[in-house]
Amino acid sequence: MEMKTKVHAENGRHDLVITREFDLPVELLFKAYSEPELLEQWMGTKVLKLENKRYGGWQFQTSDDKGNVLFGAHGAIHEFIPEKKITRTFEMENAPFGVTLEFLEFEKLTEDTSKLTIHTVYRTPELRDQNLKLPFKQGINMAHAQLEKVVSKLK
Repeated sequence: MEMKTKVHAENGRHDLVITREFDLPVELLFKAYSEPELLEQWMGTKVLKLENKRYGGWQFQTSDDKGNVLFGAHGAIHEFIPEKKITRTFEMENAPFGVTLEFLEFEKLTEDTSKLTIHTVYRTPELRDQNLKLPFKQGINMAHAQLEKVVSKLK
């Protein structure tokens, strides 16, 4: 099965670029990243905080049926331009990867299609490579497929 979300990571670099074209208008793609209710649906996580503004913050958490926290992440929002760009930090809790800087760019291709480009910068090439050893590519593809499925119902 072809992965629609592409991850480009050059050897020896401390960054990577994720791209995907969606069968969604750019307005809906942006809502998937900026509205808590939609984020929770496609990411399968709880949005504890989402302040969509410059100097805002965000926090997500996923728990099992017994309330045990399985995943937690948080960060700060540095730039928020509706339907165009979100610049934010990203830090997974209890993970050795450290803080990354993410530049999310939303591009209108046609009235019904859009493109998302995420440029992620790690502190070192080693931290980036350590993250890529996880099922990172499969996970982002599954998440984006779910995003398109959930959000396409809003068309």
